[in-house]
Amino acid sequence: MQRHQLLRFRGRSVTWLVPLATLVAIAFTDWNTTGEFRVVSWCVFVSAIAAALCGMWTTILFAVLALITYIVADAAWPDQYRAGPADFTLVVIGSVLSVLAAAFRVRGERRMLHMMDIAETTRRTVLRPLPPVWGGLDHAAVYLAADAEARVGGDFYDIQPGPHGTRVLLGDVQGKGLGAVEAAAALLGTFREAAYHEADLATVADRLETRMRRHRVHTTALGRADGDRFATAVLLGFPPHDRSTVHIVGFGHEPALAVGTHGVRHLPSGDGLPLGLGDLVGRTARPAVLRVRIDPGETVLLVTDGVTEARDASGTFYPLSDRLTEAVARDPRTAEPGRLVAHVRDGTLRHCRGRLADDTTIFAVRTTGGPPGPESGLRSGPG
Repeated sequence: MQRHQLLRFRGRSVTWLVPLATLVAIAFTDWNTTGEFRVVSWCVFVSAIAAALCGMWTTILFAVLALITYIVADAAWPDQYRAGPADFTLVVIGSVLSVLAAAFRVRGERRMLHMMDIAETTRRTVLRPLPPVWGGLDHAAVYLAADAEARVGGDFYDIQPGPHGTRVLLGDVQGKGLGAVEAAAALLGTFREAAYHEADLATVADRLETRMRRHRVHTTALGRADGDRFATAVLLGFPPHDRSTVHIVGFGHEPALAVGTHGVRHLPSGDGLPLGLGDLVGRTARPAVLRVRIDPGETVLLVTDGVTEARDASGTFYPLSDRLTEAVARDPRTAEPGRLVAHVRDGTLRHCRGRLADDTTIFAVRTTGGPPGPESGLRSGPG
């Protein structure tokens, strides 16, 4: 339960110390004051505090202790100074209500934890965990959902090694909510299959476009209002025998950045339309695959608009390229994938004061110079 994180000692929850200390303080104060100033009826607060911090059985225990303390403390005074049955009734009613409140709160916490488990399972299904070095790429990623409790949104990314090299995809589904998560899952499923089997990166791009259109047709047939959904994305291909070249297909997304010890440069992204919109303009040509040279040690940085559209108090957008140039000039090690995504994450959160307006994904990949990875050695075929 989340309440156990409030007060811990050597890994154990000690939240029960708060109502216990309150009970002792009330008894001590009542004993050391005059008869005209009695505070023993404040025992009603003990069970209320326990209900807010502790479990139901602990709340019951403190409710009983509060009643016993009231009886003993009140009986120790002469008759003319006793608080009497009226205050005792108040403590009884308060204790009963506190126990009921604790029961409802614990039930709500359990339901919330169950929903958090479901959200985490959904996140791991859509954004599957990646090995530290995968497909010959050193990589690092940060994903920050604008809805912190949902923990997953419309941003998506993945690395898929295969016989034809390693492919990387990052994108952002238009809109929010479960519909965006569903579209992202559909695109990732298609990418993981097509990126492995298809030799031509343009064919992978075609498959993604077709999948997005099929998804829109399906949601429209269901009568849902998100039938016009689309996704911006960047598709990268790292050939198996040329670690100094990256193939890029852009779908209306932010251009990738190449970050190295020399500085920061924008990589071309082409003029591709967002996924799902190709049929709106009658476009039949295959998307252009751009071939770009990358220097040894350069890291390719991909971000979603949660970074580039982060605003400060004056409404100024986060100057990503300028901040990275300054950071690399100060410390060339900033270009390493892990350091790079951490720097961009921290800079973005500082710039917008922690108020993310959209899902934010920061994904960095760099070739290691070694073999592409375990999956690239597999070959598909009959049997």
